[in-house]
Amino acid sequence: MLTRIARAAVGRPRLVITVALLLMVLCGALGATVHSHMKSGGFVTDDLDSVRASQYLSEHFPGSEPNYVLLVTADDGPDSPAARAAADNALEILDAHPEVSGMQSYWTARPDLKQALRSTDGKQALILASIEGDDAELPVRADELSDRLQIESGPVTIRAGGLAATFGDINSQISKDLIIAEAIAIPITGLLLALVFGSLMAAALPVAIGLFAIAASLGILRVLTALTDVSIFALNMTTALGLALAIDYSLFIVSRYREELAAGATPAAAVTRSIRTAGRTVVYSALVVALSLSALLVFPQYFFKSFAYAGIAVVAAATAAAVIVLPALLILVGDRINAGDLRAPLRRLFGDRAAPAAEKAPQQTFWYRLVVAVMKRPLPIALATTAVLLLLGSPFLGVQFGYPDDRSLPADVASREVGDVLRTEFDADMAASATIVLPDFRGAPAELDTYARELSTVPDVPAVLSSAAVYRNGLRVAAGVPEMSDPNTGAYLSVGTRLDPYSDAGRQQLDALRAVEAPTEALVTGPAALNQDSVTAITGKLPLAGALIAITTLILLFLFTGSVVLPVKALALNVLSLAATFGAMVWIFQNGHLSGLLGFTATGTLNLAMPILMFSLAFGASMDYEVFLLSRIREEWLAGPKTTEGNTEAVAMGVARTGRIFTAAALLMSVVFLGVATSGVSMMKLFGLGCALAVISDATVIRGLLAPALMRMMGKWNWWSPKPLVALHNKIGLEEAEEHPAPTKEPQLAKTSTS
Repeated sequence: MLTRIARAAVGRPRLVITVALLLMVLCGALGATVHSHMKSGGFVTDDLDSVRASQYLSEHFPGSEPNYVLLVTADDGPDSPAARAAADNALEILDAHPEVSGMQSYWTARPDLKQALRSTDGKQALILASIEGDDAELPVRADELSDRLQIESGPVTIRAGGLAATFGDINSQISKDLIIAEAIAIPITGLLLALVFGSLMAAALPVAIGLFAIAASLGILRVLTALTDVSIFALNMTTALGLALAIDYSLFIVSRYREELAAGATPAAAVTRSIRTAGRTVVYSALVVALSLSALLVFPQYFFKSFAYAGIAVVAAATAAAVIVLPALLILVGDRINAGDLRAPLRRLFGDRAAPAAEKAPQQTFWYRLVVAVMKRPLPIALATTAVLLLLGSPFLGVQFGYPDDRSLPADVASREVGDVLRTEFDADMAASATIVLPDFRGAPAELDTYARELSTVPDVPAVLSSAAVYRNGLRVAAGVPEMSDPNTGAYLSVGTRLDPYSDAGRQQLDALRAVEAPTEALVTGPAALNQDSVTAITGKLPLAGALIAITTLILLFLFTGSVVLPVKALALNVLSLAATFGAMVWIFQNGHLSGLLGFTATGTLNLAMPILMFSLAFGASMDYEVFLLSRIREEWLAGPKTTEGNTEAVAMGVARTGRIFTAAALLMSVVFLGVATSGVSMMKLFGLGCALAVISDATVIRGLLAPALMRMMGKWNWWSPKPLVALHNKIGLEEAEEHPAPTKEPQLAKTSTS
């Protein structure tokens, strides 16, 4: 099939490129407004107790859960005429919107509730409201209100915060970050490609395929938003994935094409053989990445599902561009692939000193010498490398997971500023308070008051508001709180907190609140409850997702290598590499090391979604390099003696022939991910930096040290399979190499499959 595709592209290259350009323009135009159709949430599902509680409140007590907070700051205090006038105007604007309900403010609250809505320094006060809408509507409506309500300067300022405003600010930040990330990644990758190839023409082709992948990614995302819910966080991640894979795959194929030309092939023959060999590896690698991403479909949250759908589609687009569009470009370029030699100006300036060095034989390369040195002392190097990776991964044993909030944003964003003030300048963080819902409560108010009194004795609860009173430390301090219960619709209580809902203390407080005996079924909602429920729901699916990734990886690598040993080795090494990366992410982002240098605020937690996404993407990328490396090692193994010495030489030659290429590919992919790491949203920063570290460590430490050491110790047993599986592989196995004679004296080793 790949041969037919290559010949079709070689036969009609201009038609292929014209169609690709039209698709690129169409996808770019279609995806230009994709960010406005994406959603900010997706971390929870409707069956969680905390979500059920929120839905109940929305249906029966509209406005009881404020998600929009206005912080009014006045030099003369909130009781000044200027502050009151600004607050009255804000309340009037809010009241005019039908989607806004449940407005409360310092200026309209009863005297006994005013204290909770005024800062401890007496200069700031709050207006609370609830904006109705789903994850897509909420940030849009919040942004529209904020544009009208916020006052940036003057004697009175107003800034918008709360969950709704935070979602809006995250959407805006991610959209801006995408432009910055691409502006950084594309020119740097182009420069690195030019250095790798020594030719502007050879460097331009992967960049062109990468630009096609970006446009395709945006178009695919836009189509998906019309079919299902898609997370706004998928915007940067999938475009980065498409760009990284397109450049990687193009690099593999262009390198093979230049190699074939150097061996004397015509451009047409070189293109055909490059697609039949390197192109086959690209397709196989893409299949591994796509199957890794498909494991995200086991999670019910649309946050994960949108990454699975979008990621698989983007991988397919990048692969199609590499094996269909790139051959057409190569045949038009032909022998001019080395045009634009960057070393020519240097030669003119420095003379013979800048002359290009003669092409080295594989045995003379750095990678060959490194791998030979490693395989002379395989056991000490394997033990030392494993110990270092385990040490780097050890911080992950203390990981704590938390729901993303305004602290994900830069410190100068309005919703983040409001959140910081609420956490430090008010007796209770109104945005972090818990709400306890009693859907089936039909009892007397006295029962509800008894429950509220007991809740108020939980440590670090400043107050509990029930249907009849406000309670602090088990004492009734005010009466007459309206609209907290209805004999026909149940009841709810508002529970203030002084704690970070995602901290250990916040989790312990939530457990203590749930432990208080309620008069009927009690559902708790709020940041702490949402976080705990979502973490429980996600972790419950982790074993299934991990099993799917492991099984599919083992099967695919067996089909590619014919061995049952190499797939297990590859799986173990990838997990070890990713564990080290996860440990580094905990040390940096959870514990706060390097926070000043990287520009984020450590909250003592990690968003659980990020390690899962990192595992799926980085695991797929690691297997990408594994397939590329093993394909060349297998070529050497099949062409050489089936002995321990033959295995050692095959490993050394395989790494020598591919080391420069997959290291360059890893560097290019890491540049793309580091572009994502420039994001102002800390969870995107974590994702970008984590994926970059995972890719780099895998391509250097794993492929250069640990993998060769283990393959040396296992010798010819690397290629072992039971006889039934050998026969199976001979029928359905896959490989990059051309057909080789099958081994005859080692029946336990996998024979060559027919190409």
